[in-house]
Amino acid sequence: MKIYRYWGFFAVVTLLCLGLTPAWGVSKEIVQLQTQVQALQDQMSQMKQSFDERMGVMQHLVEQSTDSVNKVSAAIANLQANLQKQQAEQGSHVDQISGQIQALNDTLDELKARLAKVSKQLEDLQSAQQTLAAQQAQQQAQAQAPPPDVLYNNALRDFNAGKNDLATQEFSDYVKFYPNTDLAGNSYFYLADIAYRQGNFQQAVNNYDQVIQNFPTGNKAPSAQLKKGFALLELGQTEDGVAELRHVIQRYPRSNEALQARERLRKMGMSTTGTTAKKSPQ
Repeated sequence: MKIYRYWGFFAVVTLLCLGLTPAWGVSKEIVQLQTQVQALQDQMSQMKQSFDERMGVMQHLVEQSTDSVNKVSAAIANLQANLQKQQAEQGSHVDQISGQIQALNDTLDELKARLAKVSKQLEDLQSAQQTLAAQQAQQQAQAQAPPPDVLYNNALRDFNAGKNDLATQEFSDYVKFYPNTDLAGNSYFYLADIAYRQGNFQQAVNNYDQVIQNFPTGNKAPSAQLKKGFALLELGQTEDGVAELRHVIQRYPRSNEALQARERLRKMGMSTTGTTAKKSPQ
């Protein structure tokens, strides 16, 4: 869909509007980007208007079908009353009226089926409109976010400066706006480190798991598993913590993280081997 192809333009144009443009002025290319963004916004508005119009038509059809059902139901009630009267007066017309009632019942069933179908289409249109609105809100939020490299570098700078609250917000924004990039794994890692610093070891474990499970080939995966083991030990979950440290030794036997895992296990008086891992060459 064209809307997804131009999300990058929202970020560029928004940065320009926020005063982050170079001092030498707005270039011709940026003006073109602004024009394209405006065109996309117009297109999204037109799509929303089209959805509203279609929903209006479908609601009208639902109302008409409901009226038809009500009329048929009233006709059936009248025929049933007539049938009872005719049965009292003359039994010869019973079969004929019964056939008419059956035909009306069939018509009623058909109308109900049509009404259910129209209602389903209306629900689908409403759902599509809600999805479009959510996508539009997400696009607007991404357009207001800094570029990924700027946001990540700012977060890392504040992390190294010990500004934990600010770094937490920035890393959280990064994984929110750019969840599928390689640096998203790093952002989860630093979020876990901040939680670890603050003694929130369970939150640290959760964020380290994000790195291990979703970015297993990332450069922070070994450290994430090592520190997850440390956090579990801090939580008093010794068995799980030892298992994580042994996993580090098994998966990354020549890494610095494996050396740290061995040292921690040695201080605990625990073997580096177990049911979860084979002993690595020393």
